Amino acid sequence: MNARPSDTSAPLTLPFTAIVSLACALAVSIVLAVGFGPAHIAPLDVVRTVASHISGGAQINTMIDDIVWQIRLPRVLLGALVGAALALSGAVLQAATSNRLADPHLLGVSAGASVGAVAATLWLGAAWGALTLPACAFVGALAATALVIGCGTRGARLDAQRLLLAGVAMSFVLMALANLLLYMGDQRASASVLFWMLGGLGLARWSLLGIPAAFVAGGLLLLIARRRELNALMSGDIVAATLGLNVARVRRELFVVCSLLTAAMVAVSGAIGFVGLVAPHIARRLVGTDHARVLPASALVGALLLVWADVTARTLIAPDDLPVGVVTGLFGGAFFVLLIGRGK
Repeated sequence: MNARPSDTSAPLTLPFTAIVSLACALAVSIVLAVGFGPAHIAPLDVVRTVASHISGGAQINTMIDDIVWQIRLPRVLLGALVGAALALSGAVLQAATSNRLADPHLLGVSAGASVGAVAATLWLGAAWGALTLPACAFVGALAATALVIGCGTRGARLDAQRLLLAGVAMSFVLMALANLLLYMGDQRASASVLFWMLGGLGLARWSLLGIPAAFVAGGLLLLIARRRELNALMSGDIVAATLGLNVARVRRELFVVCSLLTAAMVAVSGAIGFVGLVAPHIARRLVGTDHARVLPASALVGALLLVWADVTARTLIAPDDLPVGVVTGLFGGAFFVLLIGRGK
């Protein structure tokens, strides 16, 4: 009988001070972030407005209520969910490939979603209502992931390095296809599609938050349950196989989970880079390398990063919005160059 991988993780009931601190920081950040914008709203007014909706009480100020409850709070919560999901996927992919440069978009998910979104905008319009664009982006993301996994499979074995190269190549091909469709299609649709391809949270509505929230909660629980496998894979294939893991099967299952997580987020937020690359590095410096702690810490760090990146996008050239993907690319790229330069 194969030996089970040794469980190097600490009990999940331990009070992780760093994780609790991150959770508190996220809660405070959400309240502060809702207040930022062309019309500044005090944190106390934000708390009062949310509390009145939760308790069913009367609204004191209708204008503040509309801004907080209908516009900004769904956007901030969507940003937190997307950041958490991308960071979770990044942490898992870096463990599964034993490559600290791995990122959710290496699977071609964002590029596939872009093709689906462009096709929906040019050919379907609003055939299925507000869900048309997210649904087509989700299908495109999953199709791209299937192609990358197919290219990354050698015989019955999924090769991690081959998968990385296939993901990069597929991303270039699919982005070129999306640009070609835009160039040959209706130019009036280009502006809205371009904003989506650069990443944005403008689609945020209360009705759209349920699916991302379910994916994040389910993905986090499922991945924490597989913390032993992730700890083993981080040590390399030989060590993982010695501990009794079917490396190819476990890696394939983890890639599918990450693809579903990323595809669901890209479908509602567009292509947002660097969060899944940077957040796990910060989390590991805070809580160590045990995935019982790395996964929740990465999710919280990713949520924090994207919440504040969105605040920057909303306020830098207010009242206009920058695509949040531009902000994460600028700051994330600079942070990672600094990280590499320091030899960390």
